[in-house]
Amino acid sequence: MDKTFLKGLTLLETLARSDRACGVTELAETLQLNKSNVHRLLQGLVHQGFARKNGDSGRYELTMKLWELGSHVRSRLDIRQVAQPFMERLAADSSETVHLSVLDGIDVLYLAKIDSPQPVRAYTTVGGRAPAQCVATGKAQLAWADATRIAQTKAALRAYSSKSITRGADLDTELERIRTQGYATNRGEWREQVCGVAAAIRDASGEVVAAVGLSGPTERLKARQMKEWGPPVAKVAEEISRLLGYTGPQ
Repeated sequence: MDKTFLKGLTLLETLARSDRACGVTELAETLQLNKSNVHRLLQGLVHQGFARKNGDSGRYELTMKLWELGSHVRSRLDIRQVAQPFMERLAADSSETVHLSVLDGIDVLYLAKIDSPQPVRAYTTVGGRAPAQCVATGKAQLAWADATRIAQTKAALRAYSSKSITRGADLDTELERIRTQGYATNRGEWREQVCGVAAAIRDASGEVVAAVGLSGPTERLKARQMKEWGPPVAKVAEEISRLLGYTGPQ
């Protein structure tokens, strides 16, 4: 385990718990480190935008960056509670498996799901992952992602099934289609026999923070059925977004 990294985290926590700015000597005594180590760790926090130095006193205090990161985590936790009744309604209406996921790097991370009551159904696990470009909840979020994340996704494209998107230009076309129609589809791109429909969820700032969708076997979710389910799924995503404080256009 990296001891320097752990010391940096301890320093970050110490600054966060302090009700005032702290000097190098004070921090060194509190953490039982020499001043040169504390100064070096502080410079790292300043460089990454987590701390700043007060020019008058020479003391250090945290910026709002830690709060901003915490707000993102909090929004993920709140989403599950807000989304649950809408997921239950969608599951009851469709009799298919319903998922709630977030982007984590170039993967989706499944936060919650409601299993289909049917004997043949899509299999996923809460806490499990899938390549974002291959599943509907991932593509629904990628459609609004920044250029860096899309570039990272393109660099990792490969065939997971015969229907996977493997060319960057094709991914661009797919994401533009999603932005136009308001929902994403998975046509067996992750698992050959599993299809899905999903739409993005936004928070109060308008940022896409998650996606909700349904998935099932290809014999039940053919192209026509996915087209029919697209608008209702998008409506569910919009209703969740409104409860999260989103006030933008539908």
